[in-house]
Amino acid sequence: MRILILALALSTLGGCALWMPSPDPSQAWVELVPSGETELKAVAVDEKPLDDHRYFQVTPGSHQLGMRYRFEVGAANVGRDSETLERDCRLTLDYDGFSAGERYRLVAGGYGFRPWARLYDERNQLLAKASERGCGGVAAR
Repeated sequence: MRILILALALSTLGGCALWMPSPDPSQAWVELVPSGETELKAVAVDEKPLDDHRYFQVTPGSHQLGMRYRFEVGAANVGRDSETLERDCRLTLDYDGFSAGERYRLVAGGYGFRPWARLYDERNQLLAKASERGCGGVAAR
């Protein structure tokens, strides 16, 4: 019986880490969508650091979103007989039309050594593209 209670308690704690807050209807919600086995994190809004790196929630209007994108560059893009390289990049995206209650998707990926990120609305219309602010290699994930 103790094992069952312990297992139940541990599984409940694990679920808390995955919990996302409910979107505030007076703000815009930006969902992060990395491609494949990559990592996309929310870093800042208007150059102010965020506490939660899983999403952006912003007031209506104009904002600059800062993000960090980690991805692998395949051996085919590096050179013959090379190993896969990992890249850790910073990107920013400026958009002046965030609306209260709207949901947006920030999709990220990479072409060779270059990262990209694009903002889409609920109707899947492209709204803005991010700018690369610098990249480096990473030793471990």
